[in-house]
Amino acid sequence: MSEAKRAALTRSALHRVAAHVLARRRFAVSGRFGLRATPGGIATPSFGDAPETIRISGVVLVREVGGTTTRVPLNGSTLRDLARFVDADLDEPFSVGDETPALGDVDSPLDLAVATVTEIADWFALAWCVLDEVLATLPGQTEVATIQLWPEHFDAATTVTVPGAQPVNLGFSPGDAFERDPYLYVGPWGTERRGDPSFWNAPFGAVLRRSEVRGSADRVKACRHFLTEGLRLATSS
Repeated sequence: MSEAKRAALTRSALHRVAAHVLARRRFAVSGRFGLRATPGGIATPSFGDAPETIRISGVVLVREVGGTTTRVPLNGSTLRDLARFVDADLDEPFSVGDETPALGDVDSPLDLAVATVTEIADWFALAWCVLDEVLATLPGQTEVATIQLWPEHFDAATTVTVPGAQPVNLGFSPGDAFERDPYLYVGPWGTERRGDPSFWNAPFGAVLRRSEVRGSADRVKACRHFLTEGLRLATSS
């Protein structure tokens, strides 16, 4: 199997775990399914009375309830095993949107490439750092949605609404059907595309691929510049 194929399968499997284990469990208790990036992985915010947190750390699934922590390896476990570990019911109807990932074979053991899992975790960590810096520079009247790691599209994103302009999505994807490699994006809700037409290089707006920032002396600065410029173009009159 090629490295690219293994990476794609790992990303898909991690997406399924995020949606059908972490998000499903949080939703069953709290009615919400948004996730967050954490050092080395992905997590639910704390929820429930205990409280409870479920997180992926590398290739380990961790469950924290009150003052007690338990863990189980992802590799070698099935999706059914992982769901049972966190008390998530895979038989219950569950949706995180129109493109909710399929359950797939819930009894097939997972085999995630550790390097790919690490790269995805690092990309989401970068996303939070960059998005926080961008949002901190916005005028006080700007409406900003809480940054979430959305289990539907498996991307870290927020929506920014500048007074007098259409909302704009800003986010980071670890790769998907549109683009195999990780990328960050600017997605205006409106149809007008101002400025250099070459900036708007995606059907939904503009993307900057990880390969284009990997060699930058300051990745955060390069990503921040792209998002800030895209937001400026999308909201200027």
